[in-house]
Amino acid sequence: MGFVGDVMLDRGVLLQTRSQGDYRFPFLKIKEDLEKFDILFGNLESMISDKGANQGSIYSFRAPPETMEGLVYAGFDVLSIANNHSFDWGINALTDTKERLIKEKIVPVGGGLSAYDPVFLNEKDTIIAFLAYSAVGAPGWATTESVPGIAWYSDERLEEGIKIAEADSDIVVVSIHYGEEYQKSPNEEQIRISERAIDLGADMVIGHHPHVIQPVIEYKEGIIAYSLGNFVFDQAFSEETMTGLLLEVKIKDGKINSYNPIEVRINDYFQPTIK
Repeated sequence: MGFVGDVMLDRGVLLQTRSQGDYRFPFLKIKEDLEKFDILFGNLESMISDKGANQGSIYSFRAPPETMEGLVYAGFDVLSIANNHSFDWGINALTDTKERLIKEKIVPVGGGLSAYDPVFLNEKDTIIAFLAYSAVGAPGWATTESVPGIAWYSDERLEEGIKIAEADSDIVVVSIHYGEEYQKSPNEEQIRISERAIDLGADMVIGHHPHVIQPVIEYKEGIIAYSLGNFVFDQAFSEETMTGLLLEVKIKDGKINSYNPIEVRINDYFQPTIK
């Protein structure tokens, strides 16, 4: 399996993409490195839609439907849509994004009426369960029984989600949008949430939001990646925000066999590359 950080296809990334006339452009330099993964996961930091209305943030991201071509080309299998940019263009854009991902056979997790439900992928007789939550944004964005939203983090929701996921899978992956931007070390809340997830039965915690790399560690029988940093983003104001991790995880006999964090550099055209 391969795990990457924040994927944002609007703003400067979109300008570069359109200038090249190829919506696969953000992923052209790393395509070959991604092909080896049976499952590829990332955090979608910009909704992919032509619906909704800008909610007013100066950092509102929404990429046009054509950019979906790049996500398909890159080979993404699962994308979290639970983050602080999920509602930049309102519920309609979020719902539309989920529908478009499903149409392209990319599994969305963490958004819509089923936001809190785990999603399951069966790969080579191994069942992987994915859960996604956001602890950044607004609690009012949380999905309800009748109104779609995102999976807003709570200790109770985490425990319930892992219990359901663990019962029907070999590996449980928990994606969490948390932490503080541009901080190189996890804060106390990140540590508490991540350790709790592993204690409850998760095998991996995949974190994002800080936009810079934070440590990848072993905790008990699990792996915690506090922040994989950026993968496709236009934050060219620092070397740290133009660097991310591609986390390679090998599974054998239904268990984590090994893991390898691979450094990714984002070039001047906002394309991720591996040295």
